[in-house]
This record gives sequence, structure tokens and C-alpha cells, in this order.
Amino acid sequence: MIKAFVADNDRLRVVGDLPSNQDKVVWIDLLVPTREEEDFVEKLVGVGIPTREEMEEIEISSRLYVENGAYVMTATLPAHADGDRPAMLPVTFVLAGERLITVRYHEPRAFQTFPVRAEKADTGCTNGETILLSLLEAIVDRLADVLERASREVVDISQDIFHPTAKKASNRDRDFQELLHRIGSKEDLVSKIQDSMLTLQRLSGFLANVVSDDKGLRARVKTIARDVASLSDHASFQTQKITFLLDATLGMINIEQNAIIKIVSVAAVVFLPPTLVASVYGMNFEIMPELKWIFGYPLALGMMIVSAVLPFWFFRRKGWL
Repeated sequence: MIKAFVADNDRLRVVGDLPSNQDKVVWIDLLVPTREEEDFVEKLVGVGIPTREEMEEIEISSRLYVENGAYVMTATLPAHADGDRPAMLPVTFVLAGERLITVRYHEPRAFQTFPVRAEKADTGCTNGETILLSLLEAIVDRLADVLERASREVVDISQDIFHPTAKKASNRDRDFQELLHRIGSKEDLVSKIQDSMLTLQRLSGFLANVVSDDKGLRARVKTIARDVASLSDHASFQTQKITFLLDATLGMINIEQNAIIKIVSVAAVVFLPPTLVASVYGMNFEIMPELKWIFGYPLALGMMIVSAVLPFWFFRRKGWL
């Protein structure tokens, strides 16, 4: 699918007939393009459109290069990032003269919100460079929103770990299982955002060397680079915090398990002496003087009770219970 935009008083306007407006078009957005659509755009701008396989290559020379005077830049961007499992796919930006061509195979939020805003408000989008910078700014803002949401959820996880509300051990076990699942989801989300930030850092560095000499545009590129760097640092901090929370959760699970084992061990020690007394008087020897005592039975019961209470009292005195 092809979407074409023309500049209209510093705003963008969608045109339905690309061939009739090809001289005025400043932005061509290719979403899951067909071979015919790629051939048409290649003839229009004189630059080869990278295939999906070429876009997914990770080496810098395949993602940032110059072809026939056009600058080809590819970054990995998330889509459906409101959940914990965003779709991570590459998006290619081709800056060919006064035109911008974008090639993508998924729907990042910025590609939905930016055209609507650029059509209603004066965003200064008059050519490919200004559209690219405005689009990158929208992408960085979206990544910042996703990272902020992840940070808030990490704080909630921290509260649930160190201030649990469940009192029963069985409920706490279920809570820990849920916490591990949430921690894993947040780690996956933040690591994907970090990957996206890395590609945007490379792209902004490349763009800083090819953008025109206009001071305003160069200042915007530097701002984008600084924002991406700060978000990358924040994502690294969140990764460290998530790792700490994972270790803390595993430590809490070990404490719970040790507490259960301690209870079982204490119960075994408490009931061991009464069992010994009962087993002694359960022997079937013919001559056992205590069997003919009048108070033999109460004596045996008393010995069992005392032998159970003494270890329990000793453990309490030592602070082991």
C-alpha cells in the first residue's frame, strides 16, 4: 500500500493519485509494498528500495548508506507497544532530494499519529528533511512514553515484592509466580526498546553528517541524538533494576522455602522424642517392669509430652522460631 503526501502551507495533505501528483509529493509511505509498487517508486526517485530481507540485515553498511545521491537509513522500531510483546521490525527512511520515502512492514504508532497531526497543525513539513526530522521526533516521543510506562510498572513490581499483601504461603507462591512472569515481560520489553534506541543512535549520527547546513535542522538532529542517548541510558538503568528485582524475587522464594523447611525440621525434632518413648514401650518383651505399674500409662504420656515441649521451648529460647 502506498500513501503519498504533499506539502500544503507547511502542512501535509494526503493525495490519492500519486502519478498525477508525483512532482509535488514530498513523502511516500510504503506499507507492505508489492513488487509493482516498489518498481514504481524506484523509477520515480531513482533509488533502489531495499527488500525486507535487506532491511533485516544488522551490519551498519546495510542499514546506513548512500545510493545515487540518496541517503538510506534503517532503524528497528516497535509496534503494538502498549503491551509487553511489541512487534520489532525494521523501518527504512530514504532521503532522496526533497522527498522522503519510508518502507515498513508493520504499524508503529508514530506513523499513525504523525500524519494526522501534520495534516491539522503547522509542523513546518515542507520537504523530505523536515518531514524526516518531525517523524523521528514523534518516534522518540513514542519510545519515551513506552519506556515511562515500563518504568512505572517496574515500580509496581518492586512494591509487590517488598510489600506483599498475601498472608497465606499458598497465595504468596502464586504471587511469586506472577511476579516472575511480570519481571520477564518487562525485561523483554525494555531490551527491545534498547535495541531500537541503538539503531536510532546510529541513524541520528549518520543523519547529522548528511542533513543540510541549516542551523535549525542541525540543532533538531542534535536534540534527537541527545534524547535518544538519554532514553538509552534510562533503559539501561531500568534493565539493571529489573535484574535486581529478579534476584530479589528469587531470594524471597528461597526465604519462603527455607521457612517451610525449617518448620518441617522443627516438627520432626519435636515429635522425635515422643516417638522414641512410644516405640520403647511398644516393644514386646515379656519382662518389662513398667507394664505392671499402676501409673505406668500416665507416666509414659507425661514423658512424651515433656520430651515434645522441651525441644520446642529450647528452639523458642534460641530464637529459631
